[in-house]
Amino acid sequence: MRSDYCGALRADHIDQEVTLCGWVDRRRDHGGVIFIDLRDREGIVQVVFDPDGKDNFALADKVRGEYVLQVTGRVRARDAATVNPNMATGAIEVYGTGLQILNEAETIPFPLDEHSKVGEDVRLKYRYLDLRRSEMQHNLRFRSKVTNAVRNYLDDNGFLDIETPILTRATPEGARDYLVPSRTHDGKFFALPQSPQLFKQLLMVSGFDRYYQIAKCFRDEDLRADRQPEFTQIDIETAFMDQDGIMAVTEGMVRSVFKSAMDVEFGDFPRMSYAEAIAKYGSDKPDLRIPLELVDVKDLMTEVDFKVFSGPAKDPKGRVTALKVPGGNEKLTRKQIDDYTKFVGIYGAKGLAYIKVNDKSDLEEGLQSPIVKFLPTEVRAAILDRLDAQNGDLIFFGADKHRVVTEALGALRCKLGEDLDLYTAEWAPLWVVDFPMFEDDEQGGWAALHHPFTAPNCSPDALEANPGEALSKAYDMVLNGTELGGGSIRIHNQAMQQAVFRLLGIEAEEQREKFGFLLDALKYGAPPHGGLAFGLDRLIMLMTGASSIRDVIAFPKTQTAACVMTDAPGAVDEVQLRDLNIRLRKKEKPAAAE
Repeated sequence: MRSDYCGALRADHIDQEVTLCGWVDRRRDHGGVIFIDLRDREGIVQVVFDPDGKDNFALADKVRGEYVLQVTGRVRARDAATVNPNMATGAIEVYGTGLQILNEAETIPFPLDEHSKVGEDVRLKYRYLDLRRSEMQHNLRFRSKVTNAVRNYLDDNGFLDIETPILTRATPEGARDYLVPSRTHDGKFFALPQSPQLFKQLLMVSGFDRYYQIAKCFRDEDLRADRQPEFTQIDIETAFMDQDGIMAVTEGMVRSVFKSAMDVEFGDFPRMSYAEAIAKYGSDKPDLRIPLELVDVKDLMTEVDFKVFSGPAKDPKGRVTALKVPGGNEKLTRKQIDDYTKFVGIYGAKGLAYIKVNDKSDLEEGLQSPIVKFLPTEVRAAILDRLDAQNGDLIFFGADKHRVVTEALGALRCKLGEDLDLYTAEWAPLWVVDFPMFEDDEQGGWAALHHPFTAPNCSPDALEANPGEALSKAYDMVLNGTELGGGSIRIHNQAMQQAVFRLLGIEAEEQREKFGFLLDALKYGAPPHGGLAFGLDRLIMLMTGASSIRDVIAFPKTQTAACVMTDAPGAVDEVQLRDLNIRLRKKEKPAAAE
């Protein structure tokens, strides 16, 4: 039906006869000449109809926005005065010699060029219209370009594209699984995979030593801008390759993708330990474009007459930390400081102390803050020295439990970087390594910081003797404060896997019931192996500058994990439920107040 795409026409098409298909972006009638901007996935081209072609002109006069047309015509150069430098096709136009209306269109619910004034729910309800916008067309075409680059790189490096099951069994994090009832196995359920983790490990045991998959994954959890109930991973696993090798090949993939898709070349990927990231940046995914750093001052506060500081300073689980904003006295008003105080409250902080450094040489009158009077002169001097504070600087303080201070000041650091435009580079990649093996699960036990199949860097005996000190062979790739991908060397020894399960409170019977197939596989010559998974949606969001992954997914869910276009999830009739041996329990209505 078409010979060319509208947006692909250029000056070298001049004098060629073309047939185009697309949607009417705009129609204009100028002095008896009708101009139609015809749009397809590649862009827009201007088509001109004049009265000399009577039938076509009369038909063009009936055309309205979003009509679907087939146009035949001759490409010609525009007059110099009408060249549009803002359009890729702005140097040419198509003189229409044939026109067919393939389908009419009713007035659409919102103008496609004014989508920002429309609520997201409306855009998602009519997603098939929202996807016609040039921004969405660009994002999804770009996504296809990236996945093609990923496949080419991995294919060239000997990786095999192998699919893994979608219907599987529930994971240890079962509360987050989407369950699928089985009609043929009464009372039993499949689960949709949160990742292909165990299957890709079994592929390594099977001898397919380099695997990848653009994999659909599912997780039933609360949503944020960068989360969806169904999401896509670039999933990679390889055997007989150590941590450095896996990091090198996946770093190469990211470099290749950015170069081919955006012509961006990265410099070095520095490596930073998890402990350093938390200490300096308050995050295990630090944004290194922002030059601000957290500085611990806990040791300076143990004896001050200010319990807000001295209490956490004496608490082994407490943290007292400072964050210097160079030139902050002039950059930040008192109202902004109050707003930042409210902001850190989101993370559990009870307040945000500060000191304005007006004259560092005068420790009595040169420091402005409600808390200065509680700090001895020698403590003030030590703080200024440790932070290398200069006149005009503003110093924020956090004092509370370690996690509260870390999360609050880490988030404040990022917000200050954004609000004050402190970015020193466009892209700042790094690797975060040496993660703890476990973290407290808040019930007095242990939880895996990554997942229970991550290998520790010690023996099973040493791990069980001192689990809180053990580090894992895990590594995360971070870019601009976003975790692009996380991975690890996996456990390939049955005794080690059982030791990790025991520390996580998974005893022998449960191990056998849930993971018997894995434990069996590990005793039949499982090779050393590891891998990494990249969040494709998050990667595309970062590369396109989109504010949400919903803008880089064709048909995303809302913040409530619903599809307003198809009205999913929906009710199921009694016949289907009966076939599945499922009965819905009705919620009791609350008793009326007397």
